[in-house]
Amino acid sequence: RLRWIRTVDAQLFVVARSQPDTAEELRRRQVRSALALAVGAGGLAASLRMDHASPWFPMAALAVAVVWAGGAWWSGRLHLGRILVDGRLERPIIQPIVLGLALAAVFVAGALLTLRIPALAAQVRDVLGFAQSGSIALLTVTTLLSGIAEELFFRGGLYAAIPRPHQLWLSTVLYVVATVLTGNVMLAFAAAVLGLVTGLQRRATGGVLAPI
Repeated sequence: RLRWIRTVDAQLFVVARSQPDTAEELRRRQVRSALALAVGAGGLAASLRMDHASPWFPMAALAVAVVWAGGAWWSGRLHLGRILVDGRLERPIIQPIVLGLALAAVFVAGALLTLRIPALAAQVRDVLGFAQSGSIALLTVTTLLSGIAEELFFRGGLYAAIPRPHQLWLSTVLYVVATVLTGNVMLAFAAAVLGLVTGLQRRATGGVLAPI
């Protein structure tokens, strides 16, 4: 228990490390990230506007995931990140999982509250309609891969393409903008919360493992 508390405490501070891009690498990363952002955001909007019963939705969602992951890889080198635990740098695993479970609980509570507001409940049902119309196993795999790909891009390649000290707020804003294009207000709100939390994880650990 003491070790876990120390891990959480260490996570509150940025572990100093130097992984700067050269000016040329930064410009290349910015151009490539901008292109991937444009294509991925368009694909995300198109996929979530498809008919719930469309058999093409999983393929469309996976295609968007390929764009995010490909954009992250294309942008340049990425780092897994580390946190300081008992004077040693270790990969962040336990603390991000605990934080993720807590965030999931917040979203579940929020979902129960939005059911009382007809307009917001309709937005939530619109997204969940994809789960009700297709294979839950296929949707689970698609969601998992999409989540990993989004973090690789938004908290990886795109985050690194933004000059300091604007990385946290600008990467979050761009994540929200990409989600707003789907036309779903609840997804955009979730993106704002999730983007901020995972952005803080990215800033604190210096890598993409904790956000994923």
